Amino acid sequence: MVTYIIRRLIGAVIMLLVVSMATFAIFFLVPQLAGATPEGMASRYVGRTATAETAKLAAERLGFNDPLVVQYGRFVKGIVAGAEYDYGPGVEACPAPCLGYSFITRQPVFPDLMNRLPVTLSLAIGAAVIWVVMGVGIGVLSALRRGSVFDRAAMTVALAGVSLPIFFTGLVSLLVFSYGNPFSFAAQGGHYTTFLDSPGQWAYNLLLPWITLAFLFAATYARLTRAGMLETMNEDYIRTARAKGLRESTVVTKHGLRAALTPILTVFGLDFGLLIGGAVLTESAYSLPGLGKYAIDAIVNQDLPKVMGVTLLAALFVVVASLIVDLLYAVVDPRVRLA
Repeated sequence: MVTYIIRRLIGAVIMLLVVSMATFAIFFLVPQLAGATPEGMASRYVGRTATAETAKLAAERLGFNDPLVVQYGRFVKGIVAGAEYDYGPGVEACPAPCLGYSFITRQPVFPDLMNRLPVTLSLAIGAAVIWVVMGVGIGVLSALRRGSVFDRAAMTVALAGVSLPIFFTGLVSLLVFSYGNPFSFAAQGGHYTTFLDSPGQWAYNLLLPWITLAFLFAATYARLTRAGMLETMNEDYIRTARAKGLRESTVVTKHGLRAALTPILTVFGLDFGLLIGGAVLTESAYSLPGLGKYAIDAIVNQDLPKVMGVTLLAALFVVVASLIVDLLYAVVDPRVRLA
């Protein structure tokens, strides 16, 4: 077990290094291969209103004229040890971890990300609890009642949940359940209260975004769970467990569902990691000040360091979530510990 954990930790570190290379390539190497000049790349940092002279000066100070190897070393050093940016009259510091420095707001990106993270984290955790409980539960019941009215109805709703985009269901949910209708039970978009200030108001403001986001993912998890349970419940060891006189609930939960959880864990790790990096459509539909909304605003304002910071943070969360899923494999399936 210890060897398994060590191998996974080493793999996670290597993956983070690969992620840093990929991020650097996307934001620095690919534009140059496409013909972008150092001045053109610098203009993405200083904003759309920058003059040609300003962009040229920024390119020199940002080191876009240096070799790519030197630029990548500076990029990694900024993440690990911080960086400094010369504005001419003075030098602006970006303390570690420096995930970028906005030349438009003249502030490091990382503190902004940390201010937005609680919103996205609250949205992701609440929605994840709903979609896992509902999706897995409905999937198990559908598999046990294959061909029944419940099974057909549940899979029809699941198909609708997978097909309908978030920006559609989000706006329809606001119209039906929020804006002064008889069915209203949730707050309008654009409001967020921290959990420490008021847990009740925190949940009230996020209830509709939770349900909307969970509707999409619960549909996927219901279909995955149903397919896994249908395959598992026909295995020989399930018949053996029933022949031994075990209760049906024990057979379903301890033997059937446990074996079907492996693919669900894989998908959950990727989904949850991506959501923590920013639920872009949900946050935009409900005007929540999270990482997704932050990324959209940065793209609109052409503030590239902010976009790069969100990308790095989202990639980090995906890698960490994948590592946690790998470790959970050993808990769910004892055979993994020997792999």
